[in-house]
Amino acid sequence: MNVKVLGAVVAALAVGGVLTIAAPKPAAALPAYAAATGKACGACHANPAGGGPRTAFGEAFAANGHKLPGKKPK
Repeated sequence: MNVKVLGAVVAALAVGGVLTIAAPKPAAALPAYAAATGKACGACHANPAGGGPRTAFGEAFAANGHKLPGKKPK
């Protein structure tokens, strides 16, 4: 392989790797919240599997510092 071609291949792989690592990733529901609250993911998210848009309850949960609304801290 020619040195210029090899350099171009290495540069392309490096740029591709950086773009793959730096690419934005979608936010995901945290199963830890479901485990901590005892609620299903669908209680806070429109998608019953979790993730994506939140329900009104999910918005209230987020606005309350990820604590159940109306629940007093211990």
